[in-house]
Amino acid sequence: MVMRPPGSAEALERRRRHAVALLDEGYTQAEVARRMKASESSVHRWRKMARRKNGLAAKPPTGRKRRMTKAQHRRLERMLAQGAQAHGWANDLWTTPRVTELIRREFGIEYHVDHVYRLLVQQLGWSSQKPERRARERDEATIERWRCQQFPHIKKRSA
Repeated sequence: MVMRPPGSAEALERRRRHAVALLDEGYTQAEVARRMKASESSVHRWRKMARRKNGLAAKPPTGRKRRMTKAQHRRLERMLAQGAQAHGWANDLWTTPRVTELIRREFGIEYHVDHVYRLLVQQLGWSSQKPERRARERDEATIERWRCQQFPHIKKRSA
């Protein structure tokens, strides 16, 4: 599968037009490909596209239109930053079913939990996190004392 290069449709159009302009100036296909960080076959395709009317023009994005606006994404991110408890859950752990429910409640939009995961990761830049597991009896002061006093002696003996 070939990945689309990063950038807006307009930025990619500018890239194609710049490549064709370089070809028109006399640069070889290989030189243009190297400069544009593209394959020679792409440069060849761009040259052919340039011969057609509006051949290099940016094309609108394909696929279904997004149901949440960018403003709603920003609002959702602010709500998530408040924590799950602020929105009625017993603990501060966000799960995709909880985020799905929050979106349904606040925006009236129904999403599948798998789609919500992709929305969180790809569009909002969030990542999966697991809460740290720590014993209730954990004594930070004792751990720090051991780390500073006993561990250096153990480390010296092992060398």
